Amino acid sequence: MADKHRISFEPVDIEMEVGEDEKILDAAFRQGIHLMHGCREGQCSACKSYVLDGEIQMERYSTFACNDAEVEQGYVLLCRAHAFSDCTIELLNFDEDELLNSAPLQDIRTEVVEIVPHTHDIVGLKLKAVDPSAYEFKPGQYADLTIPGTDEHRSFSMATTPSTDDHIEFVIKKYPGGRFSSLLDEGIKLGDTIQLTGPYGSFTLKNGHVLPLVLMAGGAGMAPVLALLRHLSETGDPRRIRFYYGARTPADLFYLDEIRALGERLADFGFVVGLSESDEGVEELGITAERGMVTDVVETREPELHRTEVYLCGPPPMVDAALALAARQGVPDDQVFYDKFTTSVRDE
Repeated sequence: MADKHRISFEPVDIEMEVGEDEKILDAAFRQGIHLMHGCREGQCSACKSYVLDGEIQMERYSTFACNDAEVEQGYVLLCRAHAFSDCTIELLNFDEDELLNSAPLQDIRTEVVEIVPHTHDIVGLKLKAVDPSAYEFKPGQYADLTIPGTDEHRSFSMATTPSTDDHIEFVIKKYPGGRFSSLLDEGIKLGDTIQLTGPYGSFTLKNGHVLPLVLMAGGAGMAPVLALLRHLSETGDPRRIRFYYGARTPADLFYLDEIRALGERLADFGFVVGLSESDEGVEELGITAERGMVTDVVETREPELHRTEVYLCGPPPMVDAALALAARQGVPDDQVFYDKFTTSVRDE
C-alpha cells in the first residue's frame, strides 16, 4: 500500500490526505474538496498552485500550462502532481463558496435512453442513472463517460439541470475516428450501459452575483451554456442575459426552438448567432444572425462587456479569441468563466 501524506492548503486553511499513488487533485475530489480545475490533463493551468513546503513530483504535462521556469520556482499542476511528503500548497485560484460545497464525485451506472442527431456532426445523448438512481451535479459541469468495452473515458459537458431527474443529457461533437463519438453512429444503442463518473468542472453560475450575463458558445460548447440558460430560466433570473452562439452555417444550428422558449421566460434575454462561413437561408429560421466570428459579433454588440460576467465554452480557438476580447475590453479576470475543450474532452 502506498504511503500517505497530509496536504495543507493556504490561504483557505483546509487539510486532506493523499496517497503517493494518486494525484493531488483526484485525492481532493475523493474527499469532497472542490479545487479549481479544467482539463485534468496538465494542459490548461486552471489548477496551477505554488508549493510552499514539501516534496512533489509531476507526471507528464504541457509546458504551455506550466513552463520550466515556473516549475523551478515551485509551481505545480495539481492534476499531475504526486506528493512524497507532507506538503503545504498555496492555491492561486479558488472559489471559497465551492471548495467544500460542491457536489461529491460519484460513479454511476447509466442506461442509454436516446441518441439523436442535431446536425451532421453534433449528436445528443441521453442517459438514465440506474445504480444509484440519482446523480448530483451543478448546471455547467461535465462528466467522464467510459468508452464501452474499454477502461478509457471521454469527458462531456452536461446540458441538463438537476431538476431533470429522469435523464442526463450530453451534446457530443463527432470527430473522425473518435473513440466514443464514432460509436454513436454504430455501436452504442438504446438500453446499453455506460459508466459515468462526475461531476467535474467549475463552469457554474456563482451564487449572489448580480451583474448582467454574456453567454458565448460554439459547437458542442452549447451543452454547458444551455444548462446555465435552462437553470436561469427555471429560477426566473431577472438579469440582462445575452447568448451568442458561433457556427459555420445555418445548417449547424440546433435547439433554436428551446432557446426561444427559455428566453420568453426571462426578463431581458437576447440570442444572436454568428455565422462564419455562410448565412444563406438564415432568414427562414426567425433568429438574429450576423456574418462573422462570434467574438466579432460580441465585440460589436457588447460595448459595455467589462460591466458583465462572461461565460465562454467551446473549441480552443473560440475560447482563446473570446478571452483576448475580454482582456481588450477590460473585463476583470474574476468576471470571466470558461470551459475550453482541450484533449481531455475531445474524442480523439
